[in-house]
Parts: sequence; structure tokens; C-alpha cells
Amino acid sequence: MDRAVSSDPHLLFEEWFAQARQSEPNDPEAMALASVDADGRPSARMVLLKGHDARGFAFYTNSQSRKGGELAANPQAALVFHWKSLRRQVRAEGRVEPVPSDEADLYFASRSRDARIGAWASDQSRPLQSRAAFEARYEKLVEEFEDKEVGRPSYWQGYRLVPDRIEFWTDRPHRLHERRLFTRAGEGWTEGLLYP
Repeated sequence: MDRAVSSDPHLLFEEWFAQARQSEPNDPEAMALASVDADGRPSARMVLLKGHDARGFAFYTNSQSRKGGELAANPQAALVFHWKSLRRQVRAEGRVEPVPSDEADLYFASRSRDARIGAWASDQSRPLQSRAAFEARYEKLVEEFEDKEVGRPSYWQGYRLVPDRIEFWTDRPHRLHERRLFTRAGEGWTEGLLYP
């Protein structure tokens, strides 16, 4: 079934992602995002996929966070989806670019009001004196935004990983797994297999 769409890894990803939405008990859109700082020190964290198409994989965060700083210093990253229920994973590597402001505005507006206020309240990745201090800051902002629209902060933005490599991994008996690698070739893709 997968072979029918093997010329386009984005179509294959959409097929697998649809299956994951049906089978994963929690957060099928969760992906590990790995980045490196200006000194080459790596870090990884879980983020949520908020958009996918032929342009790549979109996610949103505070641009002043650790990951935002790392992506500014080195706009190359990798991501991994692991769908245990399907015994599959997808890995992608490539450059990261900001999504257009209008696209970020639309996504931010789709979030709950509480989540939008939370984006204003959090100095993501910076030291926090206490949980109580954060909650007090949040409550103060709830009051400040009362009867007002909660617009997107300038530091909250979207990023898109534009892949040049996408690997589809399928568990097989006896650890004889199947690994299909798509590599960007001009405007298209080439496909090959990797040893497990």
C-alpha cells in the first residue's frame, strides 16, 4: 500500500499520520525536535506538529526560548515521530525557516484564550523563581486582557522544518526492520533503502 505513494514522502507521511491519529492513544502529533547551539551542543525536546504540507513540518514556540535561540544560531534541525501503536517512526532533517506572520497569526488565534495568555506570561526557558510567581503573572495578565483581544506576541512565532531527508522506519520481526530513505533531488525526491 505504501509503495503507491513512494515518489512523494509528504503523501506517505500524510497516510501514516492519518493512521497514527486513529491508533495513538495520546498526541500523535508529538515529535522530538533536535537542534544545536552556536557551539554545536545539541538539545532535544518534544513539540507538537501544527501543520504539514509539501513545504515541510510546522511548529510554534517562543523565539526567545532555548530552541528559538538555537534555531537562530544554526537553522538546521531534525525531528522524529514515534508511533508505538503502529511500530513506526518517521525522521526528517533539514533547514528551519520562520513561517509567514499571517500564518502564525492565524494559528495563534486558533488557540484557546488561556493558552494565548500563557504565551504572554511565559519567559520560556528562562529561570523561574517559583511556580507561584508564574501563576501570579498569569493571573495579572488575565486581568489586563479582560475584554481585550489577546494578540500574538512578537516573540511567539512559527517555524517550518523544510526537509532534505525523510526516513520511514517500520518494525519487522527479528529486528529486520524496513528503513526507506527519501532524499531531496532538485524539485523531487529519490528513494532508497537502508540496512536496519
